[in-house]
Amino acid sequence: MPDCDALIIGAGLAGLVTARQLARSGHRVSIVDIKPDVRARVHTTGIFVRRTLEDFVLPEDCLGAPISRVVIHSPAGRTFALQSAAAEFRIGRMGALYARLLSDALHAGATFLARTRYVGSAACASGTAVWLERNGRRWRLRTPWLVGADGARSHVARDLGLDRNTHWLIGVEEVFEGAMPDAAPALHCFIDPRIAPGYIAWVAHDGVCTHVGLAGEATGFEPGAALATFGQRVRSTFDFTHARRTERRGGWIPVNGILRRIACSRGLLVGDSAGAVSPLTAGGLDGCVRLGHVAASVISDALGGAGATACAAYSGARYQTRFATRRFMRAAIAKVRQRALAEAAVLVLSVPPSRWLARHVFFGRGSFPDIDGVRHRDHPGSLEPRAEEGR
Repeated sequence: MPDCDALIIGAGLAGLVTARQLARSGHRVSIVDIKPDVRARVHTTGIFVRRTLEDFVLPEDCLGAPISRVVIHSPAGRTFALQSAAAEFRIGRMGALYARLLSDALHAGATFLARTRYVGSAACASGTAVWLERNGRRWRLRTPWLVGADGARSHVARDLGLDRNTHWLIGVEEVFEGAMPDAAPALHCFIDPRIAPGYIAWVAHDGVCTHVGLAGEATGFEPGAALATFGQRVRSTFDFTHARRTERRGGWIPVNGILRRIACSRGLLVGDSAGAVSPLTAGGLDGCVRLGHVAASVISDALGGAGATACAAYSGARYQTRFATRRFMRAAIAKVRQRALAEAAVLVLSVPPSRWLARHVFFGRGSFPDIDGVRHRDHPGSLEPRAEEGR
């Protein structure tokens, strides 16, 4: 008999959403993470977009103030602003949110193996044998379903023979309290290939916390040095007199779009492991939430005897066409390495005939594709799909 119905490697947003849904459906779930505490070493900025905020219930005390204003800065310092009537973004207090999700999963019967490293896995009679390690001691668990929620460079994907990410950004940011005390919540985006080649730098301020970060195409990019340069620019533009740094974050961001083969008869991938990140905006939280719900539904159906049908439903190939335009735009953006060209692009976007494109990128609802034909199992609590009548 297997030791658990589903073994989830990684206690980030995607893994915790999947674990909680499965546990609430009555399945035996174990969550593995190398960290001693899910609140430690958060990698994401945690910006939730309007589509996620409208479609799912998030705990209010794990969110910053609504942000409806975006300010775009050119390399030469020119700016233009986009204002929305809606709350377009909210920055999640991700450590607190992870802790809430884990608490819900544990309350539903899941187990959490902290300070535990995933060593590897192989097929066995009951599905998959997984080797884990803690404090130098190795042991084996058996499970019919292994879930890779272990990030952009997933080892679970490798061991299950599934597709793996190939195109990357590297991001780094610092989080401050006490910065910009008199400023209204806003997302400032700096387009400058000198400091953020192929992407942007940002200052995301929600009235309490201020995130200062950037990302760039991985090849030849030195994010630490770039952040130091950007930090000097930020301090000459905004009030950081009383700022206190509370965190420094960083990590790899896959921007190849969702991968084609993300499931097999023994397991599946969720979140960054599955490439469920927009190639254009590099936003992945919406994909984490949606794909986590779908994964839990698919695994639950498979454990109920519908294995082949469930796996067929969980195929990235079904959604790759939705990422085609974003992949094309990602390739175009990656080639913009001259500041003069970036300056011209910002100028074009700032004028009314093409400002609609900037509004579409920042305020559009085209995040992760809707998953047709896969049902959600509703339970009261946070990060659940909203009822239709409540939208």
